[in-house]
Amino acid sequence: MLGESALEEQLAQARAALREVSRTVTPRERVESVGEAADGRIRVTLGTDGRVTAVDLDPRVLREGAEHLAEELRRAVNAALDGQDDPAAAEPMPDLAAMTATVEHLQDQGLRQMREISQAISETMRKIQQRS
Repeated sequence: MLGESALEEQLAQARAALREVSRTVTPRERVESVGEAADGRIRVTLGTDGRVTAVDLDPRVLREGAEHLAEELRRAVNAALDGQDDPAAAEPMPDLAAMTATVEHLQDQGLRQMREISQAISETMRKIQQRS
């Protein structure tokens, strides 16, 4: 069975490891994405920085009027923005700082409970020895 100092040392090591993990996690990078509209006659490309890097228009789409062109451009840009949401990245990144705080709180609570149990056992043993 571990002594109290050995247990506290293990807890300190676990906390240090959690803090190290939270420092080394990097957010996912965006990817270039392309959105299309007007049956592929309009293509909008977004770079990894999230900004529009290219707009390709088939000349035939210009004949359909300004309102139609604006609407289709909006659809193409929105499609490109949607494409930047990597399905793997759609899962939220865990808040490692919050997890670390929770684990530390649970460890502290467990240590307090172990001390109380140890104290109760010691007191019980003392009472048993006094009766002997």
